[in-house]
Amino acid sequence: MEIIDLHCDVLYTLSQAEEPISFKNNEKLEVTLEQLKKTNTKLQVFAIFIDDTLNENQRYLEAIRQVEIFHQEIITPYEEMVHITDWKQLEQLQSNQIGAVLSLEGCDAIGSDLRKLQTFIDAGILLCGLTWNHENAVAYGAEEDPTKGIKPFGREVIALLNAHHIIIDVSHLNEQGFWDTLQEATYVIASHSNARTIQDHPRNLYDQQLRAIAEKGGHVHCVFYPPFISNEASVTIDDLVKHIKHLAKIITPSRVGLGSDFEGIDLYVENLTRTEEIPNLLQALEGIFTTEEIKGIAAENFQHFISKIERS
Repeated sequence: MEIIDLHCDVLYTLSQAEEPISFKNNEKLEVTLEQLKKTNTKLQVFAIFIDDTLNENQRYLEAIRQVEIFHQEIITPYEEMVHITDWKQLEQLQSNQIGAVLSLEGCDAIGSDLRKLQTFIDAGILLCGLTWNHENAVAYGAEEDPTKGIKPFGREVIALLNAHHIIIDVSHLNEQGFWDTLQEATYVIASHSNARTIQDHPRNLYDQQLRAIAEKGGHVHCVFYPPFISNEASVTIDDLVKHIKHLAKIITPSRVGLGSDFEGIDLYVENLTRTEEIPNLLQALEGIFTTEEIKGIAAENFQHFISKIERS
């Protein structure tokens, strides 16, 4: 069974390492080439994430450095890894190849300069979040006042992303920003969020939001971070399955996917601590969903979603 994971923070880990870390098989990494191969991963999305303690110029330069790390440490050394810059490339991958996509986790790196955003578009990002958890020049994050919407510059950002057929990721937006984005964005997805009905956390989505994403034609990819799953001290795969069942109930199984957030989390679901353990989650879905539905959640739903994106 193929797997598509819409979110990991390996680039940030590699950028912060004091000594070189091999993406191939370093046991310190939660996502490695060998694990991707072992789990038959077809596509891994690599987020560009920067520390919001940096000043505006430093943020841009750090984000550019992570693009360089993506090529130097993920793509160039390994013939199996293929940089996907157009979704149609995914259909052309050989059986021994793994697609790698760049995403921008929040627009902090661009400040209020559309030219900087264009730089990342030119670098090949195919998904873009408008914020992380905090306010920037574009919008307000999940930890901000939920009544504040997209800023005027944010509407320019959305227009540019739409013009390049880039998926806009709503996972980190506050509530009003979410609704504003749904009105203006062409392609919308939540790359790593869960159901707020199950776990009342600002990073999760209310049922009304889930339905609105589905009506927009979008998908929701569940995240593996325990605080987004349960308040229990020990969180199990069964706890995460509750979210997947609820998402499927609200938006149908055909609009659900995976967004692990590996390398971006410091707490873990039992037996779901790295890429090689994702099959444990898929196995737990057996008997709840059909084999075809599980294949969809694992990868095929997202492939169907991108098949509808207009070619650039």
